[in-house]
Amino acid sequence: MHDPLYLQLLRALCDRYQVHLIADEIAVGCGRTGSFFACEQAGIWPDFLCLSKGISGGYLPLSLVLTRDDIYQAFYSADITRGFLHSHSYTGNPLACRAALATLDIFRDDDVLHRNRARGDKLTTALQPLAQHERVRNFRRRGMIWAFDAVEPDAARAATFSRRFFSAAVDNELLLRPIGRTVYLMPPYVLDDEDSAGLAERTRRVFDTVIAS
Repeated sequence: MHDPLYLQLLRALCDRYQVHLIADEIAVGCGRTGSFFACEQAGIWPDFLCLSKGISGGYLPLSLVLTRDDIYQAFYSADITRGFLHSHSYTGNPLACRAALATLDIFRDDDVLHRNRARGDKLTTALQPLAQHERVRNFRRRGMIWAFDAVEPDAARAATFSRRFFSAAVDNELLLRPIGRTVYLMPPYVLDDEDSAGLAERTRRVFDTVIAS
């Protein structure tokens, strides 16, 4: 998880050398970090911002790129030698775009960001037994993202932790894919109290199984 200062300094560096800053928010946009756009956490705006996944509520594949108006206008022309002629077979899919509009309506009408704060607090509380585990370090949360690092003193076991954890999670009906020894959770926004308790309990069970194996 980036410190906000890192992104602020990166924005300043790009401005100094006139380099475009691209924010990949495919996984962390649409409220995942607690604000609708993750870059808002640092109070900066990129020159390009990529969104996908959550923008259609997970119902249909859709991705998009947002940019500043001056960049857009630089390519907006009837002259094809000036236009940015890049697209793919799924450009402007009307059904996926309609799903995105419906998702945005839900964000607005159901006050999803506010509701997620309460959901997130409950899951954080449910995860405390795991956070305090003697083989867990650096338990952290940002919005609806949780992560922690597993302590595996043996180098050989550490190298296989991700594969072993993923397999054990699937056996417990969880889809968790660690990066190295870092386990992260990005649950859907529709979790109720029972779901949160179940996710926390099963994640702890998987962790205990993998550490002991």
